[in-house]
Amino acid sequence: MTPSSRFTVKLAETDAELRAAQRLRYDVFVDELGGDGAMVDHDARLERDRFDPFFDHMILSETGSEAVIGVYRLLRGDMALRAGGFYSEAEYDLGPLRSCGRPVLELGRSCLHPDFRGGMAMHRLWEGLADYVARHRIEILFGVASFHGTDPEKLAAPLSLLHHRHLAPPGLRVRAQDDAFQRMDLIAPENLDRRAAMLQVPSLIKAYLRLGGYVGEGAYIDYAFNTTDVCLVMDTAQMNDRQARRYRGAPA
Repeated sequence: MTPSSRFTVKLAETDAELRAAQRLRYDVFVDELGGDGAMVDHDARLERDRFDPFFDHMILSETGSEAVIGVYRLLRGDMALRAGGFYSEAEYDLGPLRSCGRPVLELGRSCLHPDFRGGMAMHRLWEGLADYVARHRIEILFGVASFHGTDPEKLAAPLSLLHHRHLAPPGLRVRAQDDAFQRMDLIAPENLDRRAAMLQVPSLIKAYLRLGGYVGEGAYIDYAFNTTDVCLVMDTAQMNDRQARRYRGAPA
């Protein structure tokens, strides 16, 4: 069995598959990271919210097994109309993306079972995402990604690095909502140890940066989820061939 064929990726089609995805999300976002929310079901161990019925839920399993080991949830622009907006809009002003006139896709709740992190599982999940993007002709991907914890001073170095080195261009520069805006330029560029700062950046955010992704302006402190969030934005048209091959899980 090749590394790629070891895993199967698909969209959840049944209530049981959706619950399996929500159960993995509970294990990661609630048990592991200390999150909570109004619709979290602690008795059934399900992490869920009002947006779940409107998203496509991409699930990853080992071939031949029904156990869900990886999750992405995906919301296209037409689906967001039915949902009453994007999930990220509670944290970020998405005006630049709404007005860009290009097909957009919101990514969220990305997680892997701890036994499968750092290997081929994430590549296989990304292959599935790349197929979804191509099928729906998506041009702009975006979504919030998180640092663990809610103390911006402890995250001053990585937040400053993202602001100084990876800020989105004006046409795609979403901004944290004013009522919860957290500055990210906390350390001047000349005083920043870039290598040490990058070591504090979560692996998922690093992966998007390697693909040419950007961050919006300002962070959002999510006390319910015990995270500090940044909004990632990726323009697929700006990916070079090497980046595109890596995105699809192929050798770069």
